[in-house]
Amino acid sequence: MSPSPPSSAIDETSEIRNRARLQILELANMISVPMCLNAVVRLNVADAVWSGGEKSPVNAAEIVERIVAKGGGADAGNLERILRMLAAYNVFEEHLESSERRYSLTEIGRTLVTDSEEPFVKANGEPAYCYYGKDEAMNKLMQKAMAGVSVPFMRAVLGSGYDGFGGGVERLVDVGGSAGDCLKMILQKYPNIKEGINFDLPDVVAKAPTIPGAECD
Repeated sequence: MSPSPPSSAIDETSEIRNRARLQILELANMISVPMCLNAVVRLNVADAVWSGGEKSPVNAAEIVERIVAKGGGADAGNLERILRMLAAYNVFEEHLESSERRYSLTEIGRTLVTDSEEPFVKANGEPAYCYYGKDEAMNKLMQKAMAGVSVPFMRAVLGSGYDGFGGGVERLVDVGGSAGDCLKMILQKYPNIKEGINFDLPDVVAKAPTIPGAECD
């Protein structure tokens, strides 16, 4: 006769467990950090700090001047917040000089200094998503990786009592839905949604599996 499970066994469906899943996913993704990185890459902040090889610390206003001189645009106050955030992750080094904050590149930040061509393009001859779309094995691997992040997150959301998909929602578009795993989970739980659209790149949706009640676009 097998022993009974202890009374303290974890209830995987409990609100506490669902909240814990959401919190650990939040920590794992830390969206503010990649968003800040995205901003400094788009604005070429690392290039502005480096300034032709010089590594002398500069303040946010000086960085903005260099960005604007190259046809870009930025606000010094907002940039200051981004720099301080990334300094906490050792992307930039912060120097406090007479109550003024100045920044230089760390070795991590140095990797953001651009050359004439993106590393992936240089290695493979085309941008990453174009490459994934043409290589079936890589496309499947990419979809699996995306599902590995999004499916646990959506499972936790749907189990948390969130009701944003109920009520009068009849049409739902999942932008960047990849293989459509999250859209499928939502449609299965909410029959009030009559139409689901998985919106992604043509090469992605062309290889996405069919989802009852949904179309790819």
